[in-house]
Amino acid sequence: MYLYKDEAGTILYVGKAKNLRARVRSYFNEDRLAEARTGTLIAEAADIHYILVDNEKEALALENNLIKQYKPRFNVLLRDDKTYPYIRLTNEKFPRVYVTRRLRKGDQYYGPYFPGNLAHRLLNFIHRSFKVPSCRVDLTRKHAAPCLEYHIHRCLGPCVEGLTTEAEYGAAVRDTQMFLDGRNRDLLVQLRGRMEEASESLLFERAAAVRDLISTVEELDQRQKMAAASGDNTDIFAYHAEPPLAAVNLFHLRNGRIVDRREFFWEDLLDFEPGEFMSALVKQVYLNQAYIPDHIHVPAEFEDRDVLEEWLSEKRGKKVEIHTPQRGQKKALLELVGTNAQHSFEARFRVMKPTSQAISGALGEVLGLETGPERIECFDISHIQGTDKVASMVVWEKGRMKKADYRKFIIKTVVGNDDFASMREVVGRRYGRLKEEGQAMPGLVLIDGGLGQLHAAAEALEAVGVVNVPLASIAKREEIIYVLGAEDEPVVLDRYHPVLHLVQTVRDEAHRFAVTFHRQRRSASRLTSELVKIEGVGPKTAQKLLRELGSLEAVKQASEERLAEVVGPAAARRVRAWAGAAVAS
Repeated sequence: MYLYKDEAGTILYVGKAKNLRARVRSYFNEDRLAEARTGTLIAEAADIHYILVDNEKEALALENNLIKQYKPRFNVLLRDDKTYPYIRLTNEKFPRVYVTRRLRKGDQYYGPYFPGNLAHRLLNFIHRSFKVPSCRVDLTRKHAAPCLEYHIHRCLGPCVEGLTTEAEYGAAVRDTQMFLDGRNRDLLVQLRGRMEEASESLLFERAAAVRDLISTVEELDQRQKMAAASGDNTDIFAYHAEPPLAAVNLFHLRNGRIVDRREFFWEDLLDFEPGEFMSALVKQVYLNQAYIPDHIHVPAEFEDRDVLEEWLSEKRGKKVEIHTPQRGQKKALLELVGTNAQHSFEARFRVMKPTSQAISGALGEVLGLETGPERIECFDISHIQGTDKVASMVVWEKGRMKKADYRKFIIKTVVGNDDFASMREVVGRRYGRLKEEGQAMPGLVLIDGGLGQLHAAAEALEAVGVVNVPLASIAKREEIIYVLGAEDEPVVLDRYHPVLHLVQTVRDEAHRFAVTFHRQRRSASRLTSELVKIEGVGPKTAQKLLRELGSLEAVKQASEERLAEVVGPAAARRVRAWAGAAVAS
């Protein structure tokens, strides 16, 4: 292993070589120095370090880890570090299930699932069949009433005392584990025993519900057997590159059928060498990935393919083959993926406008939502050092801003400069009212701010009994998106990403609307304070004058008769005298 470093000790490039002397010498070849990337690397490099390892497989793993750790700018870096979706079963008194893309110690994980929405479909089945929830309610304390999920029979209600028992909930969790483990036979034995027990106890409704669940599990079991009997599991890569820009498509074939597709993009490739590029990409996708397919098809050969094949085979416990197809159906599939990669390139870098359905689906995929949201409601707070505090709510619906649904809020309960408390008040007011009126909730609630604002909004939703509404925030400057329940997995998108453009557009509109309203309030407040200086004129009289006449200047110019029509003769005389004195001075 060798590492190029600059004068500050920053790692510029990580590479590996059997013959270090020959590899380093090659960088000073005139042809290579003429390349943009190599020439710039050598010009900036001040030192080279090396690490000895026992074999090529160790070098492969170490190279990948160092690249992920230090992100050297002259290496090919996998910008989209999204992994495949898993189902997470938490380790708590009343376990819950979630879809996640990161594996951490302490909980149980099942998957990965292809396509990504399969994990959400399975989760929906678990909610309906076993009633183990995915809510964010604090289960360490008891609540007065259950949420909607309990009432529509998708949760056993562990948040409210008396609705379920630890034994009943534990049985539901064990059923969930058997289902996710694929132990359908064991699950069916358990379910049949329960159906007979319920029938013998004359609990016929319960017996019928278990009978229907048995039918569903049997059907799923048959589908899995049929799928396992046909086809290979293959991943196919293809690219379209116009340095410094590049797009890659990765198609997943499972049991002989295309089930999912991923896209990767680069904006900073100084040079593009297909073999080196594909080598770096395949390593970064699979070396830290739990699932590895039977076959990996790539559009270009690379020098460490054999070593990578061997390494992945050992990791998987079965033979893994990396091919570059030359003919037949496999070649045709590779060309198909290449065509899609070119389309992805055009859509991203030629700024083709996606449809509202496509952008909504992409947003749902990026944020890990079950479906793409058709309606987004976004909130922002505006004030100056805690004065004239206001908030805005703007709405994006089916591809456009829906100005008729915008809302303004005057902060009523918060004293001083406390954005978190202000956000709690506004979100609580909005969704408490929607719940009271029985109106539909949005597909996504978006907050302008970071983790503090996100958690304040979550507390407000929980306080009014609204759960399982997707909630996210976007932090200014860093442009990082946080999703409630996955705060330790923030979403970082490149500046060309259409989802980031959508979120920024909605956030910026909320900010604009809040600032405009704040300026109006501040201006009205200043004008009111000017008028209340007049003896005998109070705030209500001042506001009435401004509302009827439109501005402070119009008040000054109005005749005493006109003023009397608005506030009565006594106040009109005082205002007229004040206006005359102001003009004379």
